[in-house]
Amino acid sequence: MRRRSFLVGVSVAALAPGVARAQASELRKLDELLHSVARGAPVRKGRVQLDLPLLADNGYSVTLKVRVDSPMSAADHVARIHLLSQRNPVRDMATYHLGPRAGRAEIETRVRLAGSQQIVAVAALSDGSYWYDVADVVVTLSACLDES
Repeated sequence: MRRRSFLVGVSVAALAPGVARAQASELRKLDELLHSVARGAPVRKGRVQLDLPLLADNGYSVTLKVRVDSPMSAADHVARIHLLSQRNPVRDMATYHLGPRAGRAEIETRVRLAGSQQIVAVAALSDGSYWYDVADVVVTLSACLDES
């Protein structure tokens, strides 16, 4: 084994605990992010379907579709849909305000992504409940990079 290969292997092994801590903290950030959008109210998984490609050639224009299971009546409708990113410089990518006259609780758009990450869609319903879905996307070429 060459010295350089050995040193690279040792360096990767030494960083492994740090990588595990970074992944755990990213999961906490997701939980905190969900609860900050819901202002402390419980956020449940379900009723929201987030569709993203599993692999995006580049992060400059990634198609995204969100559907929420709702009758969209005056008594029961989707009030807001939040799109959140774990890695973009601005985590709150978009907020869509809907009402019973929207007909369907469905959003189709394109977003910029700063690398592979999880995207979160949170729906705020008129009854005060919050629902979410998470989708993973692997980006081969990042778009919105932070210059710092």
